[in-house]
Amino acid sequence: MVKGLVADIQRTSLHDGDGIRTTVFLKGCPLSCLWCHNPECISFEKEIMEYPEKCIGCGKCSEGCYSGAKVVCGKEMTAQEVFEQIILDKPYFADNGGVTVSGGEPMAQKEFAGELIELCKKNNINCAMETSLIYFDEEIFKKLDFVMADLKIWNDDLHKKYTGVSNKIIKENFESLNSLRIPIIARTPIIPDIDQELDKISEFLKTLENVKEYELLPYHPLGIAKQKALKKDITEFEIPSAEYMKELKKYAFIRRQTKLDAQNKDKTYH
Repeated sequence: MVKGLVADIQRTSLHDGDGIRTTVFLKGCPLSCLWCHNPECISFEKEIMEYPEKCIGCGKCSEGCYSGAKVVCGKEMTAQEVFEQIILDKPYFADNGGVTVSGGEPMAQKEFAGELIELCKKNNINCAMETSLIYFDEEIFKKLDFVMADLKIWNDDLHKKYTGVSNKIIKENFESLNSLRIPIIARTPIIPDIDQELDKISEFLKTLENVKEYELLPYHPLGIAKQKALKKDITEFEIPSAEYMKELKKYAFIRRQTKLDAQNKDKTYH
């Protein structure tokens, strides 16, 4: 059984799909978005995150850090080992919860992701994926109950500038995924500093009948502390105001009704 490099397993997640979910974050992503809120998931290698403010000066670093001043991000695990943690949470999933495979880019570890999804589906666990759609694998996507995918910037040159990759294959993969008739939740992180051309993104997504929802996600700076801990270069962006997000809500849309939508009926973005 192939091993994957897992950054984290987050329980009782409410922001990675409908219901209560267990989210598995895999390390490694070919994109390098300057605003990434999970920068510890970009590298395909294990990394040490340092938080000197947590150091208690115990002098026992070689035994492992007890205060959280040094955190190793990345643990090699088999799909079975991850599944054994997921299955413990199954009683909490109820009708619409389940597992979400995220990252990083989970399709960068597609063999591992595929094995994990197969184990979950055999045990009647709802499976979703958060992906950049830089990769496409029909057999894996067909096993999923729904997919959450980003289209961050419309212009290809700007997309390359801020993420490091072209968006041409991402747009093509949106169309390929749509043809599989799998529900898609499309997302755009809102960065006021960048002309993302939301009107063009929204119109493109409206041509894909299986895009059931288009969410606008306001940029937040929660990744900066992690970038500092990883000793990476930091790029700060403007945080969009509530008023700015309200101006953009005309581009978002919902084509489905779920329990989560009913709970958030007054929201047009999360």
